[in-house]
Amino acid sequence: MKNRGLIYQAWFQVLGLSLVLFLVSEQALRITGNRNFAPTVVLLGAFAIPAAVVAYFNSREHKADAKTHTLPQPVLVACFVVGGVLGIVAAGIVEFAVLRTMALPVMFAVGLIEEGAKLIVPLALLLRWHYTSESDGLLFGVSAGMGFAALETAGYGLVALIDSKGNVGAMEQVLLFRGLISPFGHAAWTGLVCAALWRSRARTGALFTWPVVWTFILVVFLHAMWNAGSFFLKDWNLLIAYLLVGGTSSILLYMEMRRAVKSPPSADEPESIALSEVRQGSAVSSLRNPAVREETQRL
Repeated sequence: MKNRGLIYQAWFQVLGLSLVLFLVSEQALRITGNRNFAPTVVLLGAFAIPAAVVAYFNSREHKADAKTHTLPQPVLVACFVVGGVLGIVAAGIVEFAVLRTMALPVMFAVGLIEEGAKLIVPLALLLRWHYTSESDGLLFGVSAGMGFAALETAGYGLVALIDSKGNVGAMEQVLLFRGLISPFGHAAWTGLVCAALWRSRARTGALFTWPVVWTFILVVFLHAMWNAGSFFLKDWNLLIAYLLVGGTSSILLYMEMRRAVKSPPSADEPESIALSEVRQGSAVSSLRNPAVREETQRL
């Protein structure tokens, strides 16, 4: 099968449609001054890039696992939405209860709390063990991470709009900046941990092996360095920090994606409905053959 052009790619269509809707609603807000448009603008701006990133990784997962199963879209959407909501609410409550300052050790605590909270829905899917390939795990991690990042961006955008007393430009800057950097942070970190979890479960049957623990520690460290740069650095120093941490995270995720795509599904991978129907259809066709039917009756 030939590769389709960019315009036919699902992630590009999601991104394009989201941006068009964002621009339309943003212009409506500017022209009318109607504050009722503000939530729509914030949500569209915050979810455009995360949704496109999930669509891209979904297409990669489909290519890797098409012969064994098809991941239902409702499961992916639930991981994105429910995983993001539960993650950000759980992280927010815990952080409010235990964190009072912004010292460097607190950055590690924030990373630990948020990375743990984002795993709530992926762990539920892992325990169910219906989708067992590393590509599935990586996709679930990216989805939960992007859902978390989208809601976090929406919160920052809304706060920027309120603090600036209705300055749409200030809100747009926050949405654009955080939207662009979101794939290099939360998506990569949660994707790496979930891929390690799925690989551990498939190979050893255990969830929390040392490779998983070390991956989680690495992710918490990267998250802490990212947050530390946000609070303690400015201008070019902040940009350099983002490039170093985000670049490292993205390279690791890319390497993990290539390994996950090449990795065969688990031996207990459930057969897809489509493949099951094909096998049943082949069996029925064989029985309709007189020679086969006669041989079967003799047995």
